[in-house]
Amino acid sequence: MQIKSANFVISNTDVAKCPNELLPEYAFIGRSNVGKSSLINMLTERKSLAKTSGRPGKTQLINHFKINDNWFLVDLPGYGYARVSKKSKKTFQKYITDYFAKREQLVCAFVLVDIRHEPQKIDMEFMEWLAENAVPFCIIFTKADKLKPKAIERNVNTYLDKLLSGAWEEAPSYFITSSSKGIGRNELLAYIEGINLEFFKAIKK
Repeated sequence: MQIKSANFVISNTDVAKCPNELLPEYAFIGRSNVGKSSLINMLTERKSLAKTSGRPGKTQLINHFKINDNWFLVDLPGYGYARVSKKSKKTFQKYITDYFAKREQLVCAFVLVDIRHEPQKIDMEFMEWLAENAVPFCIIFTKADKLKPKAIERNVNTYLDKLLSGAWEEAPSYFITSSSKGIGRNELLAYIEGINLEFFKAIKK
């Protein structure tokens, strides 16, 4: 897939105010400082489409970007981020869960995890919540340029083993990425393109 256009559409905290066009939608979410904004900019080949920051919790709204005029990329607030009040955190969590519960256009969520770290409890709990609520999702391992190939393989296997040792019958699909090196871009966009084709075939019937 070639990204010919990538345009910001709207930011808000109210799911009812999200775009109502019948286009497939992909949500990107993860813990603070996992490299979500950098990944979005790498995928779209736009240096500052999503705002990057060294301060965790910078994204605090539901941000919609229209890609190629035929699908939406959604940048969601991180969970477990720092430097926000407990009251604010509860509010963010509410509209995150509202988004996943009510957003009919959503076809896949991408949960970002830092490949350098062992499976984190908050990531595992969030993935379990998605599964329990029948939200289709994939894992995106970020910052692969920080590790050697053997370490990447070992850490991914550790993560998958952790999932399969729980209530999972099979592990979700996953992608290995590096925003600085462009690793995983083609594979991720090809995956999205495949879903888009099926989506538009289905609505034409």
